[in-house]
Amino acid sequence: MPAPGSDVILERMMALHPKVIDLTLDRVWRLLDRLGHPERALPPVIHVAGTNGKGSTQAMIRAGLEAAGQVCHAYTSPHLAWFHERIRLAGQIISEPALAALLAETEAVNGPEPITYFEITTCAALLAFARTPADALLLEVGLGGRLDATNVVDKPAICVITPVSLDHQQYLGDTVGEIAGEKAGILKRGVPCVVGPQMPAGLAAIEARAEAVGAPLLVANRDWQAWSERGRLIFQDGRGLLDLPLPNLPGPHQIDNAGAALAVLRHLGHDEAACEAAVTRAYWPARMQRLRQGPLVALAPEVDLWLDGGHNPAAGEALAATLSAMPRRPTHAICGMLNTKDIAGFLRPMAPHLVALHAVSIPGEKNTLPAEVTQAAAEAAGIPATIAASVAEALGAIAAADSRARVVICGSLYLAGSILRENG
Repeated sequence: MPAPGSDVILERMMALHPKVIDLTLDRVWRLLDRLGHPERALPPVIHVAGTNGKGSTQAMIRAGLEAAGQVCHAYTSPHLAWFHERIRLAGQIISEPALAALLAETEAVNGPEPITYFEITTCAALLAFARTPADALLLEVGLGGRLDATNVVDKPAICVITPVSLDHQQYLGDTVGEIAGEKAGILKRGVPCVVGPQMPAGLAAIEARAEAVGAPLLVANRDWQAWSERGRLIFQDGRGLLDLPLPNLPGPHQIDNAGAALAVLRHLGHDEAACEAAVTRAYWPARMQRLRQGPLVALAPEVDLWLDGGHNPAAGEALAATLSAMPRRPTHAICGMLNTKDIAGFLRPMAPHLVALHAVSIPGEKNTLPAEVTQAAAEAAGIPATIAASVAEALGAIAAADSRARVVICGSLYLAGSILRENG
């Protein structure tokens, strides 16, 4: 009988989920101990936390490091189309045979002990990273920071906290200050941390934690600055000024993400060539990604089609700013969200930039917000809205009415993942 594939093992891992979640790292430490403590044998770690921009910032740092000749591991979550995306080994997404073997080994070592899906898969990833030589590991926090399964590295090379805003309040706290305090739980004594632009309450919480543990901070608009000027990205820190191309990842918010990435690279001693590569070579799907081929594009070839996975109020503001900076064109949204997200907060900033919204449910997702609820929220925000049975149906209706419209598929990484799977 052939060995089970990764999808079968991941499904079994779901069944290990504790009946009650106690917010500690006890389950992670137990499994890491049984695995021989792979977290102690990692290459230098760049630990990235924050609400928005973690993935884009990490992608830019990785692009810069790889341009400098370094071999990089990377850990991200959630995945979009396939779980394998979460684990990048020595520059390559992990193969199916390697992933299946890794998961099977970790599952066998854990046995029937309760553990969350993210905890056990993170332990598996750390095992892979410890066994494969590399120059750096970019380690993205899953949720929060202080009690996140990635927060087991004793002394990272450097930490990063991207902008903090309201999201996952049921786990992290009801205010930006409380959430930032949880994110700042990744700070370690003597380990520098690059801090992206923050709301005052968020920065105060990060600074308080840094002072408590003795972590030096490199704070946006104090220790470094990044801005756009005459179609260029300007970055300045204590080492001087850089004049670079604008980030290839679209949207004004990518200036801040690029600034954080550049601050990391400069602190690690990399030159201007690495910094330029960081902003010009980074690739991060479903962050205002233009879809140029595939069945959806073929369905409406004249439509200007974009995909974005942002799903909280800050992401709505970033998407609105991106649309505002684009050439004027009638813009429609095809939107599907999870029922745990603040849909009103997400849609409100986009209302002035949309002529209509088509509400969909996320296919195959039990926690999808019903399309009827999304439609009502859009209309409450002043956006004319209709319900569609699928993204394809919505796109066809938009193209029939205006073949040269701009369409943004948005609202959830889960929706974005389904689009990337179906659209090739």
